[in-house]
Amino acid sequence: MPGVPPWEEVLRNPYIWHFAFHAIPGLPERLVQGHQAEYFDFFFDVLAADAGRITPAMRAASAQAYAADDALAAGFGWYRAFAQDAADNARSGPDVTAPVLYLRGEHESGRLADYVSGLRAAGLTRLSSGLVPGAGHFSQEEAPAATWRLIADFAAL
Repeated sequence: MPGVPPWEEVLRNPYIWHFAFHAIPGLPERLVQGHQAEYFDFFFDVLAADAGRITPAMRAASAQAYAADDALAAGFGWYRAFAQDAADNARSGPDVTAPVLYLRGEHESGRLADYVSGLRAAGLTRLSSGLVPGAGHFSQEEAPAATWRLIADFAAL
């Protein structure tokens, strides 16, 4: 989460090169438009624990979702907002007392405890967390049953 530890550590990770690339106004749209499938496949293949779990249909749906120029620009706009998000999230404010569930794939980089610590320091007072077994960055695609089981258990609390 921008502005919440370990955000600065995340930004220093050379494998997160795409954060900076996606933030450049207009350039990623020009280079990715018409090549969404190949571009997104790179991330699926690198960030998934088992890229084979992200089926051709899932990959095609992702590429199709960003086929329109406006959709692609909106996706990159999320990265362009990180600097403002970091500034906004770094401000002190009232604690967040709503229950929050934070999940990460078991094979995703970074330590769960570091993210949980940062979120608690940011004021999340009722934070639950968990690792999705067998998943990398795309836990809902890689391990949908395990992801939903963790969500259902959290919702039952």
